Amino acid sequence: MHSSIRSWFMMAVPVLLVGSLTMLAWIVRPHSELPAGREEVVFWHFWGGTDRAVVEGIVERFNESQEQYFVRAVAMPGNNLDMKMFLAVTGGDPPDLINQDDPIVADWAHRDALMPLDEIAPAAEIEQLESWLFPAARELGSYRGRLYGLCNGLDIRALYYNRTVIGQRTGRLAPVQLESIEQLDKLAAACVLREGDKLISLGYLPDPRRLWAWGVVFGGQFIDSEGEVTPDDPAIVRALEWMTRYREKWGADTLAAFRQGDQSLPGKTFPLLSGRYAIVMDGQWRVRDIPADRSGQFGVWQLPAPAGRERGADGWVNGNLFLVPRGCRSPRGAWEFMKFWSGFGGHEAEAARTCSEGGWIPPSQQVVDQPRFQQYLQQNPLFARFVELAAGEQVPTPVIPAARMYYREVNRAAERALYTNNPGSAASLLEEAAEKVRRQMERVGSREETR
Repeated sequence: MHSSIRSWFMMAVPVLLVGSLTMLAWIVRPHSELPAGREEVVFWHFWGGTDRAVVEGIVERFNESQEQYFVRAVAMPGNNLDMKMFLAVTGGDPPDLINQDDPIVADWAHRDALMPLDEIAPAAEIEQLESWLFPAARELGSYRGRLYGLCNGLDIRALYYNRTVIGQRTGRLAPVQLESIEQLDKLAAACVLREGDKLISLGYLPDPRRLWAWGVVFGGQFIDSEGEVTPDDPAIVRALEWMTRYREKWGADTLAAFRQGDQSLPGKTFPLLSGRYAIVMDGQWRVRDIPADRSGQFGVWQLPAPAGRERGADGWVNGNLFLVPRGCRSPRGAWEFMKFWSGFGGHEAEAARTCSEGGWIPPSQQVVDQPRFQQYLQQNPLFARFVELAAGEQVPTPVIPAARMYYREVNRAAERALYTNNPGSAASLLEEAAEKVRRQMERVGSREETR
């Protein structure tokens, strides 16, 4: 019986693999008509919903702007883009361009699955691009001193606050800016709402995924000058210890229940709008969830640092990146489309339109300065605050081959610290995460030595 199952499995796997490769080849190279004289550029992206319509508009404008290339956009939402990507590469027919928002640049580049941009574009253009980009945008796309990805949008975190709720619960106007973590804690405590013994609303609740932001604000570094991962940096430990004080005050079960309740809101409602919190850390994409007629009710604060300590960086940043798979058919066409979307190479005005329509933070000050985007910022002051912060010192997840694992392990350590009774010390949780990632980095290094 077991032998038969094994035999069937051994025969089925190659068949399934071939079938998957065939299907991906069909997805990557759809058999619709290509305009005469054009070179096709197949573009995978992850956007859906209203964002997909914006993406399709960008593609249409590019295709109409010139007569050499024709971009064909293929929506690839969901998980396992790694598998889809490498199946396509194995099948010998990868897309020409991918847009991705996961920290995978170093991993894919390390496996030689990506073309560095200096193999696609002239050296003079790459030199100009490096100075054109915001520092954070440049760092997000770089690995071992070479650009592998072109950032087309930054994601920044800050604190949204509800002026009305703060005023009602404290009897005072919300501060223009929080001066310290201690001020945040006091304000959060003053904004708690109870009905009898039932806890209805919290002033603020730390999110375990945001240790990446708080760690650098507290003065920590997630990677040292030697390239060693350091989630157990004393400043990052202090940041997690501060976050766990909320668990000590309310209890792990209460915190976990509140977070679960956030996930149950209809239509993924922004929790700040539901009245569950007075203050929430989130990204600039939440601005469009706030109705225009209520926008004056809300404000945005820069992340505060601990009182009496020199603050670290302004926060943590990630973003969307264009990547060109090695072995694709039209790398030059991919490069031209990347420039058109991001604004580089004289396309700043077009990118200003793109970022205004999509609600995206541009990767360059030259796009921010465009009249159309400035008009958008005047009409959307909450979004404008995030754009201001993007020009500051924002630290991305370390660009290392194990970046995605690193991100996951740090988040798990923070989740255990916040949502588990008696999880152990913040230092021990982060030391455990560090050890796991360091072992993975050693394995990656060993594989490289055997090449």
